[in-house]
Amino acid sequence: MAKQTASQTVGPFFLYGLTPELATGIRYTGYTGAVLADEATAGEHIVVEGRVLDGKGDPVPDSMVEIWQANAAGRYRHAEDDRADVPLDDTFRGFGRTGTGKDGGFRFRTVKPGPVPGLGNAWQAPHIVVCVFARGMLSHAYTRLYFSDEGEANGADPVLGAVEAARRPTLIAERTESRGQTVYRFDIRLQGEGETVFFDV
Repeated sequence: MAKQTASQTVGPFFLYGLTPELATGIRYTGYTGAVLADEATAGEHIVVEGRVLDGKGDPVPDSMVEIWQANAAGRYRHAEDDRADVPLDDTFRGFGRTGTGKDGGFRFRTVKPGPVPGLGNAWQAPHIVVCVFARGMLSHAYTRLYFSDEGEANGADPVLGAVEAARRPTLIAERTESRGQTVYRFDIRLQGEGETVFFDV
């Protein structure tokens, strides 16, 4: 009888293929870049930035962050989201990927997503699904980013409501204004004090 294949950590990554912007220093406009929206994309244009940190609070300089989200109207670019009454936006990709820099930092340019229906058609607050890959991890980790200025919607969100109240702030990105841009700050702590809430998928 064959034995289970031995586990190994996530990575190392093929830098050029998976995170071409980081590898080349050139802005990449393909499907896997860090820019999800262009000037023609409908909705509130935002920047999502933060750092990936380890259990000691030190930056993880060679991790990879992916995001997936609905457009400003609340529709996903996915075959299973076939709601004809909610428009698609052909200029919006809905998926992005980037590597982290020496300071553990990452940055995405996107639009703020609209609310989406969840199980039982309960409405979920605007959010972004975040996936983190890093050395030393046996599997990638999934979390969610919620927005600090969506207090009422956050309060009614069934997923956020299922998280222990003391840990919910790890899922909230704080809104700031910087150089004429709306920026949401979202640091990801992989373990230790202030560890980000991660979800089983």
